[in-house]
Amino acid sequence: MPIKVNGEDRIVPAGLNIRQLLAHLGLDSGRVAVELNREIVRKPDWESTAVESGASLEIVTFVGGGSR
Repeated sequence: MPIKVNGEDRIVPAGLNIRQLLAHLGLDSGRVAVELNREIVRKPDWESTAVESGASLEIVTFVGGGSR
């Protein structure tokens, strides 16, 4: 099904929830924040939040900083 991830068109399997989508995209679910259709989705809600055809997601990966 077609969705948009960080501004890029993607085709992903139908029926995925947020956690499954992150795994499909090869992203570490422990280090990301997800916005679905302009609303932040809290991590406890990822299992119950379906990704539907035409959805727009912004996925931000957190990266650790260096030392001073």
